[in-house]
Amino acid sequence: MTKRSTSADFVTAFATGWPENQPEIMVLTLTTHKGIQDFAFNKEQALLVAKTIKETADRLARPKQ
Repeated sequence: MTKRSTSADFVTAFATGWPENQPEIMVLTLTTHKGIQDFAFNKEQALLVAKTIKETADRLARPKQ
């Protein structure tokens, strides 16, 4: 297993879409200061990720002023 850091790269941009020749997958593109990473999801994975992000976002504290 890869050793995980206690810090994270902040996403500066993101996009979603799907390849024309593979309409059964969604591609999520995340951009950070280190570059661009693409991730592919099937429908079930995409829905689980969306649900998890929504639940987590609902629990986030307000940004510090």
